[in-house]
Amino acid sequence: MPLHPDRAKAMPVSRPAGDPCDQPAARRAADRLSLAAAPTFAMMALLTGVLGGGDICSATQGAWPLSGMVPMYLLMSAFHSAPWLKLVSSR
Repeated sequence: MPLHPDRAKAMPVSRPAGDPCDQPAARRAADRLSLAAAPTFAMMALLTGVLGGGDICSATQGAWPLSGMVPMYLLMSAFHSAPWLKLVSSR
């Protein structure tokens, strides 16, 4: 149920909405940790491609263009890039 407009105006605002002091330490740590996923998966793709990590299903290798570990890591890196995009767009 929305607040009455007069009550919303009467509520004091002590800090700006994005102030880091409003977030508890666990929230700040989670925000920083979310930035680690995309580079980690990109590094895993690079290392797997360079060092030639073994695929689990080697019999079906080459059957589909996205059937290896390197494409899987690249896709995971792309899917986890949202925190980086949010960070870059906020600056």
